[in-house]
This record gives sequence, structure tokens and C-alpha cells, in this order.
Amino acid sequence: MAPAVIRTTSLTALTLLICCQSKAADPWVVYDGFDGPGKSKHIVLISGDEEYRSEETLPVLGRILAKHHGFKCTVLFAIDPKDGTINPNQNNNIPGLEALKTADLMVLFTRFRNLPDEQMKYIVDYVESGKPIIGLRTATHAFALSSKTYSKYTWNSKDWDGGFGRQVLGETWVSHHGAHRSQSTRGLIVKGQEKYAILRGIKDGDIWGPTDVYEVHLPLPGDSQPLVLGQVLEGMKPADPPVMGKKNDPMMPIAWTKTYKGASGKSARTFTTTMGASQDLESEGLRRLLVNAAYWAVGLEDKIDAKANVAIVGEFKPLPFKGDGYQKGRKPADWAMK
Repeated sequence: MAPAVIRTTSLTALTLLICCQSKAADPWVVYDGFDGPGKSKHIVLISGDEEYRSEETLPVLGRILAKHHGFKCTVLFAIDPKDGTINPNQNNNIPGLEALKTADLMVLFTRFRNLPDEQMKYIVDYVESGKPIIGLRTATHAFALSSKTYSKYTWNSKDWDGGFGRQVLGETWVSHHGAHRSQSTRGLIVKGQEKYAILRGIKDGDIWGPTDVYEVHLPLPGDSQPLVLGQVLEGMKPADPPVMGKKNDPMMPIAWTKTYKGASGKSARTFTTTMGASQDLESEGLRRLLVNAAYWAVGLEDKIDAKANVAIVGEFKPLPFKGDGYQKGRKPADWAMK
């Protein structure tokens, strides 16, 4: 091989190496380049909770939405600035939120985050833009901000009753309704909502998870529409019988829609489910609910296929939900599509 060719080949290899190193060092992961109805849409999925393994849930959901449905998915994490690892206990740092500037949908799964103003601004700007939002599990109490700039977003805000959770999604943190870690949840379709696009291909009992039902104040505010009720079960298996008595009379909604009119004057579609721990995603019914919700949120409800592929992409062994139960030393690049 001629020297010039050798030099060119070496330069190309070096460029590729630098590119790969740069991507490996990014404190986020991007899934892109797949075909499907969502091809032109960008979803930003934001994780950051100490207990329910959102740092596992959202990469898995992002892979499904990208690989099977064509959405470009950017997944963000709580990052320890000392070593670049994913650390859900680091409640004041989620790099990459500027990705929301090009997002068509924000999927939020955070808990009591105390983000600095420069990061929080990207979320607030997105919320006020009137673009759609999906909230999972602890997104009802997504923020606990010490800065006064965006303090109204805090979960127990008195100035903006219930903060982001109640005002935008429909509820903030209230309490555990089912017994935490001993009573699981079976999803039952709200009577009369069976034909709602988000529920296409889902029937009673398809949704199950080991997480407990959250309490909400009834009725939910504004134009909220409950879609799925959470039947509290006696144990931690899908076939366990329901608890008798007041815990299931009435049953709490575990999935609902709502609209929120931001500063832009546009009304955003929002969808919330109080399920979503990584172990919950082993339920095909819940995965279908979340995929359908993404289609609905971005206005593609006519493309929802009752038999669409919601299979998990790659290996997935969810860790049990518990405080400080995350896998230490993992970096965002570890979630790259293999």
C-alpha cells in the first residue's frame, strides 16, 4: 500500500476512534436510525429517581420506541460529575436537557429532583411550549427545588397548588394506597374507555406490576380522563386475588390523560401512569400502554396498531426496586444498542 494511502487510512481510523470515544463519553444515550411511523419524531426521556430504577426503565422504553417504531430517542440520566457514572442519588445533575429544544415529546421519570436553574430552564421552557408530556410513576412529584426561580414546580408548592405534578400531570404525591412491596397492581380498563386509542390492544389484566397503587385525590382535576384503574392485589403475583374492602372501593386511577395550557397558549397533551418501575416493564401490557401513549401524545393515534411489536430489545434483567438499589459504576454508554 502506498504511503499516502496508509496515511489516509490511519487518519480515517483515528477520526472514527475519536468519534466513538466522544460518543462513549456522552452522559446520555441516543437511539436513532430505525424505520417506523415515528421516524420524524424526537423523544427525550429523562430519568432520575432513587428507588424505582428509572435509569433502567427509560433506556428499555427508548430502545422499543426506536427499534420497533422509528422514533429518535435520547435518554438522559442523573450523573455523578466526579466519575460520569449514572447515580440516581445525585439529585441535582441531569446533563443534556438542552435536547428538549428539538424534542417532540418529553417522557419524565424523576423524583424530588433539585436541579440548578440552568438545567431546570430547559424543562420549564418545554412545559410552557405546549408540547406533549408523558409522566411515569414518581413524575407526579418530580421536583423539590431549593432555588426560588422555578420553585412553583416543586411537588408541594402552595403558590401553584401541587406544583408541576398536579398542575401539569393531574396529581402530586399523596401516599401509597396499596401496601408498598407487599401488594401488587392489576390494571382494569375504565368502563366506557375501552375504545380510547391509548388502550388499543389492551384488556383487563394485561397490565400488572409489583409496584403498589398510588393514592390520588378524586376526581382528578380539569379535563383529566382516567383510563386504567389499579386493582390492589393481596400479594406480589399477577394471579393473586384482589384485596377486599376500601382499598378497591373505589379503585384509584393508575393511568389518565389531561391537557395543560402553557405560556405559549397551546394546550399540551399529557399522559400519566403511576406505574413504571423497571420490574413493571416485564408486563407486555404496560409496555403496550406506554408505546401507545407515545403515539397518542405526538398526534399519531391513527397509527396505533393493536398488535404492534412491543418486545424488549436486547437483554433486560431489571433490578428490584428499593432505595440505593441501582447498579454502581454503570455509564450511559453501557445502555447503547448492541
